[in-house]
Amino acid sequence: MWPDSSETQELLDHAKRGDEGAVNALFDRHREAVRRLLHLRMDRALAARVDASDIVQDVLIEANRRLSNYLSNENAMPFHLWLRALARDRLIDTHRRHRVAGRRSVDREQRLGAGTYGDRSSLDLAAALRDSEPTPAAAALRSELEQRFRSALDQLDEVDREVIMMRHFERLSNREVAQALNLSDAAAGMRYLRAIRRLRTVLGESPPQSDSS
Repeated sequence: MWPDSSETQELLDHAKRGDEGAVNALFDRHREAVRRLLHLRMDRALAARVDASDIVQDVLIEANRRLSNYLSNENAMPFHLWLRALARDRLIDTHRRHRVAGRRSVDREQRLGAGTYGDRSSLDLAAALRDSEPTPAAAALRSELEQRFRSALDQLDEVDREVIMMRHFERLSNREVAQALNLSDAAAGMRYLRAIRRLRTVLGESPPQSDSS
């Protein structure tokens, strides 16, 4: 989902030297990833009220404003994780504004983060969590499986859903998830395994298991 990190680093190096073209290229090559992130995270009610392109533009403007501080921080997180954090914050702010401004709470219509999951990742993960099926009615089974998976994902708590979305929709590595959530690699790995176990349980693929956490 996110652009190649080596090319991003090269653009960051040029940006540090004051290359405005590199700055523009940096944001242009991340625009689509930010859009996809917002598409995954925007709930259906908010998406009906707000143009995601406007939020993308706001995120990139804010990132451009803060870029010099980011570039001067030697211990900064990877650029795409920094940018996704800005996008998440902007989406939460947008959600809150519409929740407060509207007569009817967006929260009551759909939870933040319970998006459309309009991505092959949802079906790929759903298939991986189930046994293989006979194929005469493969198309119908795939459609039913995807619907069940979306429903199951929406039933998870926010923490579990977030970890699964980061790993399978954003294609972040375990180390990147750990950095984004300010966890150790081991803790991020355990959180992911717990989330997958709970998703399996919701899907009815395995009996409920006790969880000490």
